[in-house]
Amino acid sequence: MQGEGMQRRRLRLRETTVSDLITNKKRLVEVPYTASLADTINALMANRILAAPVAAPPGHWIGAGGSMIMESDKQTGAARKHYIGMVTMLDVLSHIAGNGPEDLDSRMQVPVSSIIGHCLESLTLWTINTHTGIADYMEIFSKGIHRALVPVDSQMENIAGVELMESASSYHMLTQMDLLRFLKDHDHDLQPLLQRPIAQLGAIVDAVFGVSNKTKVMDAITSMNRASLNAVPILESTGTVSEDHRQLIDGKGRKPMGTFSATDLRGCPISVLQSCLQVSVMEFINRLSEIPLHESSGLRNSTDELITCRPETSLGEVVDKVVNNHVHRAWVVDESGMLTGVISLTDIIKVIRVWLLSDRT
Repeated sequence: MQGEGMQRRRLRLRETTVSDLITNKKRLVEVPYTASLADTINALMANRILAAPVAAPPGHWIGAGGSMIMESDKQTGAARKHYIGMVTMLDVLSHIAGNGPEDLDSRMQVPVSSIIGHCLESLTLWTINTHTGIADYMEIFSKGIHRALVPVDSQMENIAGVELMESASSYHMLTQMDLLRFLKDHDHDLQPLLQRPIAQLGAIVDAVFGVSNKTKVMDAITSMNRASLNAVPILESTGTVSEDHRQLIDGKGRKPMGTFSATDLRGCPISVLQSCLQVSVMEFINRLSEIPLHESSGLRNSTDELITCRPETSLGEVVDKVVNNHVHRAWVVDESGMLTGVISLTDIIKVIRVWLLSDRT
């Protein structure tokens, strides 16, 4: 009887669609293609988001990945704007890293359209139809796609899944974090999976690279750009002469001290960032925490609490940690507090989807 009850809950969750996740979603935050990079960062910070679609007049641009995602008039169907890509904080970091530390203020005045494509994520702009089932959109997010647009009043309502062509009167944004929050709210339907250790589920990624606590901010940004990483652990320096503080280093068996992430730079005024490019990542984060604007914005400081877990930690506890702290990964440590791996939202979604589609307990 208990097994039958679990199967009923699993089937109920399988019947969930995208429309169930966007019930309380706010309006889409977008930026015009002519907006300066500085204004774009301000928009991301004000809305507490890490990425936003870039809108341009229709007929003048090729969309990211060849996409044709339009906002159209609800009455006439005429195209009003074309979403040409997604600008992320990693694009901003790449722009900074690719041009050196000089005259940062003037480089922040470039139009946002000029930096789209600096990282892979901004070249993948997708939509998910409201009728798409949970297993299908979980598959999308389990492959590293962090966010997708959801059309409202779509003209392609009979198509489920991910599309490269779309026209709708408006859109919502659905992210990996939105999905994890939804699953957390329905944790009763995910038992007993959430009780199982993450190591047993194969959810841990063993390869983990970070930067030393002595690494300069500019070098950290450059390294993250090269590896297409949104965040890296800050590792306690070994103090040896041979340690290279300008490159990513293997974090296995090293002590994590904090996290250096794109989120940190989202809350950083340009003047502060320019003055901190040549200081260590730890000094930068400490300075950032003292800025009243950063505190009032509600942005989390990476060193406030290092989000870690153990291999034997249950999946449910990890989900609670990442959702409650609004982080996109937890560092996996051993009994001595040394790094053994990392578990990200992508990894969590992947193991939940596998369980949801199986008949196993």
